[in-house]
Amino acid sequence: MFLHGTSRINEKGHLEIGGVDTINLATKYGTPLYIYDVALIRERARSFKQAFEKMNVRAQVAYASKAFSSIAMFQLIDQEGLSLDVVSGGELYTAIASGFPPSRIHLHGNNKSRAELKMALEQKVGCIVVDNFYEIELLAELSKEYSTKVPVLLRVTPGVEAHTHDYITTGQEDSKFGFGLLNGQIEQAIDQVLKIDNIHLLGIHCHIGSQIFDTAGFVLAAERVFSKIQEWQKQFSFIPEVVNLGGGFGIRYTEEDEPLPATYYVEKIVEAVKKQVSEMGIMMPEIWIEPGRSLVGDAGTTLYTIGSQKTVPNIREYVAIDGGMSDNIRPALYQAKYEAVLANRVTEKHEKSVSIAGKCCESGDMLIWDLPLPEVKPNDILAVFCTGAYGYSMANNYNRIPRPAVVFVENGEEQLVIQRESFEDLLVNDLPLKSKVTQQ
Repeated sequence: MFLHGTSRINEKGHLEIGGVDTINLATKYGTPLYIYDVALIRERARSFKQAFEKMNVRAQVAYASKAFSSIAMFQLIDQEGLSLDVVSGGELYTAIASGFPPSRIHLHGNNKSRAELKMALEQKVGCIVVDNFYEIELLAELSKEYSTKVPVLLRVTPGVEAHTHDYITTGQEDSKFGFGLLNGQIEQAIDQVLKIDNIHLLGIHCHIGSQIFDTAGFVLAAERVFSKIQEWQKQFSFIPEVVNLGGGFGIRYTEEDEPLPATYYVEKIVEAVKKQVSEMGIMMPEIWIEPGRSLVGDAGTTLYTIGSQKTVPNIREYVAIDGGMSDNIRPALYQAKYEAVLANRVTEKHEKSVSIAGKCCESGDMLIWDLPLPEVKPNDILAVFCTGAYGYSMANNYNRIPRPAVVFVENGEEQLVIQRESFEDLLVNDLPLKSKVTQQ
């Protein structure tokens, strides 16, 4: 068993996170329940910032909020002095509602609507990451309504394939994101943007994927981007003030995963950029990165209550929980793997192997296959580790299951930051049928 952050086993044999007994949290707030280890999030945020400071480079660390968005989460990120990457009007609206400084918000997205771009311009966000030619046209039109220049980065696909799941690789040439770095699209985009008076081209953005365990892809992406910068300097007299090399730094979900320390990714990225800058004889750009999962992924734990069990003789034993793909769709979506324990009986000997089934009406709603556990009883509390990224943010109401509550824990104190949805909440946007059946 691998315990993350402040997690430990207390004197009762219960799982404790942030100095708070998880069984008490399950009793007080119900299950399923997402718990976030705030101290671990702060530690990761500071490690990224300190790595840049140690290497004496100008930088921005922007939390990729698609991993988990909420008012409290954005306020925590603000406390730590990070910037914020949002990818929709909803995430931007939440950020503004949280009081997050707009000047440290970066708006992403491969199909930003006119309304989303207007919201970003009205709020004076720090940067818009432009993804396609359609967006350039929209910004050229909308920016005329505003007196200041709109800061933008142009997103490129560097032709680097990360060694990860196909659904979460984004930097290869055949991608829905960004301008091709190798097919002439980015030169066309730079030429267009530089001719628009109300747009300020800050620099270039690229992102090669997620859950990456080595630095070779980031180094290669930097090399490819800077080889083009050398061409752009001659062709357009353009040298980026900012180079954003994205995120995708991996975390440990199971013993199969071997992530690097956050600082190591930063060191290798900065070394690669410094090498290119030195060879070209240009000014060092400001380096931006966008960690999401690596900030919150292993800081999250989900609690479930165990219910029914089913034994298929000589094949498998199923243990059902009160959640599943409605609160964690990753196993069904891309076969994600997790580790888990009985939070109320952590120290007991593992006597059997069981498979954890969700309660949704889908055969594919399986959370963990072949999990070693003690003899399982109804009402035991199962704690699934490393659910802090893409758990709540991808949660859904399939089968009309309300979304769980979210609790932050730190220094022996807990705070409810998202309330559990009620059945009444599920009907908030429902409208009754107006017409009546006419009797024949």
